[in-house]
Amino acid sequence: MTTHTPLSMHRVFCIILLCSFAENTAFAQETPNENSSSTATSSVVSEEVTTQANAPENWYRSEWITGDIEVGDFVVGPGRTEIVLEPGQTVTKEITITNRITDNRDFLLEIEDITGTTDGSKSVTLSGDERGPYSVQDYISVPDTTFTLDLGERARIPVTISVPADAEPGGHYGSVLVSTVRSAESQESNAPRSPVIARVGTLFFIRVAGEVETSGETKDLTLINDKWWYEKGPIELGVLYENTGSVHLNPYGEISITNMFGEQVGFVELEPWFVLPKSLRLREISWDREFLLGRYTVTAQVNRGYSDIVDEHSVSFWVLPWKIVGGVFLILFIIIFTIRAFFRTFEFKRKGD
Repeated sequence: MTTHTPLSMHRVFCIILLCSFAENTAFAQETPNENSSSTATSSVVSEEVTTQANAPENWYRSEWITGDIEVGDFVVGPGRTEIVLEPGQTVTKEITITNRITDNRDFLLEIEDITGTTDGSKSVTLSGDERGPYSVQDYISVPDTTFTLDLGERARIPVTISVPADAEPGGHYGSVLVSTVRSAESQESNAPRSPVIARVGTLFFIRVAGEVETSGETKDLTLINDKWWYEKGPIELGVLYENTGSVHLNPYGEISITNMFGEQVGFVELEPWFVLPKSLRLREISWDREFLLGRYTVTAQVNRGYSDIVDEHSVSFWVLPWKIVGGVFLILFIIIFTIRAFFRTFEFKRKGD
């Protein structure tokens, strides 16, 4: 089973790994939906694949795109690949790298393990030179690690996934990182040197078939920063999920918002997101409406991603626009003061008579 996960240059949702050093160049990653197999670039670019041929190196396929391609970034996709293999099985998947920076751009491929976090702050963290607890180092390989692309050229890189015959059932998690480096011609120029500009990762989730520990639950539904009073929207919410098993899980669900009269005034569908083993992950949601006033209750129903178990959590908040509320109180104060003044004056006149 293979699915692809969305990534975005503008959101925290997870997969893009940027390390900018010297140049003010933006890079993009293909961002498929987390529960979809389609892909799309993170910036709006009109492009069309016009030709396809074998690259000179002969270890990857190359094709060309046309349109508005000199946008100052490079695109890597898919965002995530999930695959289930039997011990001893080998398959090959492709990742794509599209150069939209300049001509004669050098790229570097690296493989690193990834892990989750215990505080829910990040979706994944890189292990660097160290092996992670669910390492892919013995499972993933590429034919070569360096290649050069011209502007508008897209490389289709074969990634071989091979499971040892004696592999134990369970999940293995890592990333194929793509770095862009200065070409040889640029290094010989007098321009300031910047050996590595950015790294973008495409995730690989490999599951070895067999009996595994599947366990996890929704821990909490929270208001971000513990804020219970708002002047206006948007309302920032967080769903905290803990995976205590040995394989990743893809929880999903829905959120409904009701007002003080019990009427539903909002609904948010939670598309599947991933949570790595032995880790917490906070799914952030932003909800807004044109006019909000009073007390609201948020109810989240989250399917754990296995055995069709659903967790339910609720939280309440108030929305009181101080300008509107203050204006109403001011008007009421003026009306009350005027009525009291009128009756006092009327009473004095009657006493005078």
